[in-house]
Amino acid sequence: MDYLKTVIPSQLFAERGSNLVVINPGSANIRIGLAQQDTPITIPHCVARRTTGANSTPRRNVQDQMLNSQVTTAQHMEREKAYDEIASLLKIPFLDEELGNNSIPRKMGRVDGVVSQGNKKETAYTWTDVLERNPEPSSVLESSSDKGETSASPAQLENTSISELHSGQRKYRECIYGEEALKISPTEPYCLRRPIRRGHLNVSQYYPMQQVLEDLHAIWDWILVEKLHISQNDRDMYSALLVVPETFDNREVKEMLTIVLRDLGFNTAVVHQEGLAAVFGHGLSTACVVSMGAQVTSVICVEDGVALPNTQIILNYGGEDISRCLLWTQRHHQTWPPIRTDTLMKPVDLLMLNRLKESYCEIREGEVEAVSTVHSYEDGMPAGSHKTKLTALNVAPMGLFYPTLLVPDVYPSPPRSWLSDHEDMLEDTWHMELPRRTDMSDGFFPGMSGGMPMWDNYPIFQNKSKKEYKIGLADAISKSILSAGRIDLQRRLFCSMQLIGGVALTSGLISAVEERVLHAIPSNEAIDTVEVLQTRTNPSYVSWKGGAILGILDFVRDAWIHRVDWIKNGIHPGSGRKYKDSYYLQAQVMCYMNN
Repeated sequence: MDYLKTVIPSQLFAERGSNLVVINPGSANIRIGLAQQDTPITIPHCVARRTTGANSTPRRNVQDQMLNSQVTTAQHMEREKAYDEIASLLKIPFLDEELGNNSIPRKMGRVDGVVSQGNKKETAYTWTDVLERNPEPSSVLESSSDKGETSASPAQLENTSISELHSGQRKYRECIYGEEALKISPTEPYCLRRPIRRGHLNVSQYYPMQQVLEDLHAIWDWILVEKLHISQNDRDMYSALLVVPETFDNREVKEMLTIVLRDLGFNTAVVHQEGLAAVFGHGLSTACVVSMGAQVTSVICVEDGVALPNTQIILNYGGEDISRCLLWTQRHHQTWPPIRTDTLMKPVDLLMLNRLKESYCEIREGEVEAVSTVHSYEDGMPAGSHKTKLTALNVAPMGLFYPTLLVPDVYPSPPRSWLSDHEDMLEDTWHMELPRRTDMSDGFFPGMSGGMPMWDNYPIFQNKSKKEYKIGLADAISKSILSAGRIDLQRRLFCSMQLIGGVALTSGLISAVEERVLHAIPSNEAIDTVEVLQTRTNPSYVSWKGGAILGILDFVRDAWIHRVDWIKNGIHPGSGRKYKDSYYLQAQVMCYMNN
């Protein structure tokens, strides 16, 4: 403890962070890196696998549940009503009002080749090359030599290498990861898979659990090898720290731990909550953490380094829903070019919309407009450029407070029927002595593809649904804090709201949250001050940074799980050491942070 008080933080990170990999998995992106790094690597959390053979079922470009991809008439009417409410507040014309006297035409024609140089938001994406790279001439010659072929003349060798390089026999890449996977043309024989959707493993009748876990393993292994340069043989010298969103169930966390320890081969691992890690990343001990990701928004309160389970609220919308709402708004106002923009079948279109949202959307009164270049991505063709005037750019992000405007019309939460030991991730259940099945030994673990996983050794609990609400962000924050109990704690939390996630970067969001949370507090509550804390770290990865801090300071590692223990016996309920113990911070860590 004395050493922690005297050591320079940079020295501590250098000593203990070089062999600690921090993994923060999200629905749309995964943030991963060594704890000693200042920032993580952010990569789209997906993989595209090559499809082969012909069968009776139609080929799927995207492997997902896609249970409800159409907006009902009732939802459409609710969306239009929400738009007009927002328009009244922002002092802009209602949905069906004509915007007259515009000095710039709403739409402009196709302007191929007129792209601003160096302007990232104006730059078009290019389709991914799905073929393996051609071998170098030297490798072709070495291959011929290895096969024992007779020597040939220089002309013959030259002809052979040219033939190998340009014969058109290049093979398809079997797997493509990250952003490259999102930019594959729909005409190519690939199926895009996203193993996490709406804060849960993306298990459905179209996407079996075994495939989900295999894809998670493949993506993480590819990142470790290609981005962090950590081979399988070296991973026994590394530890892994999982920073998981509160949306995950215990079964899902257990499966991810199995991937980390058994399949990826890390020596030890530990799990921390995303909200709790965010508090540490901000240098705090008490806060109301509002995590606004691509597909899920969650609220949870933390007091003195302990997450309060009864304050957790999950909202089934995020940044991607705002992007789709932006497209709907432009189409309704007829400002969107006459192009085929399909966020379902062409993920590259969603990439473009996300970029436009991040560049132009903000929350403020008055008309917010911008002239931008919109790109069209037709099958296998180079991107087309269309200069257009975008309007009502402050409406879509207001959907956070009026969720009926967003209408999460695609990718609902995956069904939970496959979950047999559904527990709340924050519930205090690990102290209970639960009987183990007598017909299963402690060491039973046939593996992912062998039938029952080792966690079926435990009795089956009755399924319980997570606390998912269909309310606006301000109401969710108010409801969460008021459920914390004591008035003194409520006042502290209302003055310590922390916004994290990519959506937190939206211009004008902080003042909007403060104003609307204050109005959402019931009049009979003795609360008259609210405040959103100014962030000192990029809110997109503050949880990852907090996880790195926790992993480095937690030098005793009582809560860390060893690979051999996990594979051989698992972690028994009642043993006093289950992965959830890591949520409760040790006194020396809190002491160090407060000094």
